[in-house]
Amino acid sequence: MSEPRYPAIVPSDVDSVDTFTTEFLKRLQFGQGVVLARATTNDLYFALARTVRQQLMSRWLETLNVQRKAKAKAVVYLSAEYLLGRQLDNNLLASGLTEIAEQSMERLGIDITTLREAELEPGLGNGGLGRLAACFIDSLATMQIPAVGYGIRYEYGIFRQTFVDGVQVEQPDSWLTNGSPWEFPHPEMGVKVRFAGHTETEHRDDGSVATTWVHGWEVIGIPYNYMVPGYRTENVNALRLWSARATQAFDLQVFNSGDYLQAVRAQAFAENISKVLYPEDSTPQGKELRLQQQYFFVACSLRDYLDNVLPADFDLRRLPERVVFQLNDTHPVIAIPELIRILVDERGIAWDVALDIARQVFNYTCHTLLPEALEVWSVELLGRLLPRHLEIIYRLNDEFLADLREAYPGDELRVRRMSIIQEHPERAVRMAYLATVVGTKVNGVAELHSQLLRDKVLTDFSAHWPEKFTNVTNGVTPRRFVRLANPGLSGLITETIGEGWLKDLAELQQLEPYADDASFLERFAAIKSANKSRLSELVERRQGIVLPQAALYDVMVKRLHEYKRQTLKLLHVITLYQRIQENPDLDIVPRVVLFGAKAAPGYRIAKDTIALINAVATTIDADPAVKGRLKVAFPANYNVSLAEILIPAADLSEQISLAGKEASGTGNMKLALNGALTIGTLDGANVEILEQVGAENFFLFGLTEPEAQAIQTAGYQPHEHYASSPGLRKALDAVASGEFSGGDTEAFAPLVDSLLYQDRFLALADYDAYVAAQDEVEVAYRDTKAWTRSAVLNTARSGYFSSDRSIQDYLDRIWHAKPVPVAGPTG
Repeated sequence: MSEPRYPAIVPSDVDSVDTFTTEFLKRLQFGQGVVLARATTNDLYFALARTVRQQLMSRWLETLNVQRKAKAKAVVYLSAEYLLGRQLDNNLLASGLTEIAEQSMERLGIDITTLREAELEPGLGNGGLGRLAACFIDSLATMQIPAVGYGIRYEYGIFRQTFVDGVQVEQPDSWLTNGSPWEFPHPEMGVKVRFAGHTETEHRDDGSVATTWVHGWEVIGIPYNYMVPGYRTENVNALRLWSARATQAFDLQVFNSGDYLQAVRAQAFAENISKVLYPEDSTPQGKELRLQQQYFFVACSLRDYLDNVLPADFDLRRLPERVVFQLNDTHPVIAIPELIRILVDERGIAWDVALDIARQVFNYTCHTLLPEALEVWSVELLGRLLPRHLEIIYRLNDEFLADLREAYPGDELRVRRMSIIQEHPERAVRMAYLATVVGTKVNGVAELHSQLLRDKVLTDFSAHWPEKFTNVTNGVTPRRFVRLANPGLSGLITETIGEGWLKDLAELQQLEPYADDASFLERFAAIKSANKSRLSELVERRQGIVLPQAALYDVMVKRLHEYKRQTLKLLHVITLYQRIQENPDLDIVPRVVLFGAKAAPGYRIAKDTIALINAVATTIDADPAVKGRLKVAFPANYNVSLAEILIPAADLSEQISLAGKEASGTGNMKLALNGALTIGTLDGANVEILEQVGAENFFLFGLTEPEAQAIQTAGYQPHEHYASSPGLRKALDAVASGEFSGGDTEAFAPLVDSLLYQDRFLALADYDAYVAAQDEVEVAYRDTKAWTRSAVLNTARSGYFSSDRSIQDYLDRIWHAKPVPVAGPTG
């Protein structure tokens, strides 16, 4: 077959202030339908965004052209979350148009800062998992790797967090209210996704068996493309997000009969699938909706890649040559039986061949060590919603168990432990086991996490397949989290060592000699102070919170979960407050303690923790003896945009999870990279941060993972720590007595009881060690020069934690895909 001809891409040149201004005014007039004099802020923002998008569009089309011709192996990243952050500045930076755009807007009398703030952040993720996915697709484009990210276009994201009397209240995150100028839909490329029904089996004359899935209902997935530009490269990859629509959205006959609600019922039912991220799943309906979401997006994604990205005549038996599917946690694991179904039922490929293909193209990243976070789906639900997939999983499991019985004769307990199907407390499919059985590689996301994954979580599997298990430590993109988030520091680094660090973060090592340069230290400290002022202005404008700037900024920003131990941080805050109460003349380093976190709507203890943090903050604020010495602030709705302001202002990074519970963390990396010193346990990537930055620049405390395990095995008694530690007892008694709840002793009783009688994550056991480490922080911070020196070394030695390095590790150890560079305008 002759090579198809690909027409040249029409270039889009906006490489001067004049041409940019002309294109901007065109977008304003013909895109928004207004002239400059009558344009709203939203009109101006959309026109600016579309001017930048136009520049990226020709690069994206050329990238597709070049990659199609190259027939190179691609990475398909399947993730339920992408926490992108605002797109305008990132796309200006990647396209090299920042200065041109700023000058153009200035020429037109437009404040570009106002336009930046008009952008609503896409509500497509929750925490570290989604931000990691966003960093990874940024790095894939920057490193010129053919890649597509697939996910869901959530209409309302997870939720917008507000506080009412200090209590978290969830509001819809209406990020699409004004539309999004960065996305472009392709409804003509919609994919039908089927659910429910039954299967029918046909025994053919040649002895083969064919299975047909007769579905019960279906929806359509509409793809929305977002361009993902590489930094200082012509390559632009795609993020493709799916929105659910009904196949027949409107029933005219029912409408004419007067039943208006019933007439649009199908539409509402279908659109629920892509309404919100992680619907609350404490009800059967919530669980079913979650499974619908997961299957919906992987079914759309696989169908899109096989039918629209690969050539029409491509032999799917050669699929491993062209693609690798990375499963970002267990959410997309249902893609495994879906691919096998397509190959066997629709493409007529023999079962053994289809299974062999699946074993070569799928890889699984595990992001947790908590057994409850490893997804399982009841056989009843899976069989009702996806009957053919359950049959495929049963057959996979039967063959796997047969192999195990042959490998371990007489060891039926091992066979039961490793079965993809669990029998108790209900019959269910263990998705992590399914991914491990079929996937080529299983990776953890930090050295300790990967070790514990092998030794404790998937022990039998690592013993059976030691070659399957590997580690890829997480990373963050320096383009967003230093260059954009911390322009002062970015400018100082570039002035000092050049700008190569933005694509090779290891070059930050060149900063080490400047840790002893008095002038450099002074400038570094001044930038940190300016970042505190910037944060203070933001939170005062947003929420009326006034932060003292001449203080140690002590930051704990992460998802609210018991294992992350926000309660331990709060107990320390209460202890500091009580010290001041006891001695009003106490010489104490002024401290601002900043929390940022969302609690899952159904997670009672986490929501109680937020309420207590806010109650303590209110009490401290009302006490004149503490003013200017201790401040607690909890800005609502922590997201990427707030992180970009808050992280550069931090002096101290709180990474205090119980050792052996945090997979990796990426907030710890962002904070260290921006010159914050870490106080932390030997957990997740803290271990590697400690190794990189040095023990003298890190405040280590707490139980190790083996010590924590031993205490719990022996029968942990948290009340004993309460009884033996006067500081802990006094802090907890203050909460229990109603000191922070207007005398109401019942307000936080469940939280106090949980700590005193359960304390699953040993916060009380680590309290004394943590307070002692915080006292060391206090002493260290008084020596401004030494502290700033340590901060500089944290930045200089954090080059390892680039998402570019993480992606290179994936390429070397798992994916084996090669760069496909796209030539620039000059060839």
